[in-house]
Amino acid sequence: MYKILIVEDDEVIAKTLKVHLEKWGYEAVCVQDFNHVMECFVKEQPSIVLMDIGLPFFNGYHWCTQIRNISQVPVIFLSSMSDNMNIVMAMNMGGDDFITKPYDLNVVTAKIQAVLRRTYSYSEHPGNLCEYRGGILNVNDQTFTYEGKKAELTKNEFRILQILMENTGKVVSRDKIMEKLWEDESFIDDNTLTVNVTRLRKKLEETGIQDYIKTKKGAGYLIE
Repeated sequence: MYKILIVEDDEVIAKTLKVHLEKWGYEAVCVQDFNHVMECFVKEQPSIVLMDIGLPFFNGYHWCTQIRNISQVPVIFLSSMSDNMNIVMAMNMGGDDFITKPYDLNVVTAKIQAVLRRTYSYSEHPGNLCEYRGGILNVNDQTFTYEGKKAELTKNEFRILQILMENTGKVVSRDKIMEKLWEDESFIDDNTLTVNVTRLRKKLEETGIQDYIKTKKGAGYLIE
């Protein structure tokens, strides 16, 4: 089942869209906190996003840009701001289509179906995102993004961070991390693990996030 994320601050419009799309067999989720749209996007990992332009805090262009930093999930803009400038800007910001309000719900459905066919007929779902404290790990391309800044990770750096993010709040021992890396045929020893963690920390700090990975002496590492 395809999941649709609705980023629309008009509750009546959002609920109407949600009910209509669920009748067509889609799973539809409405954003509730418009100051934390990205957290909702990562949590839900939708197949497609319906994005209004005029939103509280930040407009739809801002959120589309943030999504494009970490994902190629299609974005369809829904807006009454339908002059040529806004339509061109929506496409330039990474939008896949633009639907003018007021709209016919059947037209919205047809547009969604067309975009889904183009996007997923020959490719896998571009999900697999982990988020914590605003940091987003993309499993597909092995990158870490924080507030728009992206870090490219090596295979070992990626696996170390993935293991820690999958166990947030828990100490993961060095032995456990090395065991997981050996399972991936990354033949890593204790010294190499230290070097990889040091390099990983530096890359994370370069994105602007501080003290993301903490050391518990004699126990291991954790993210909290």
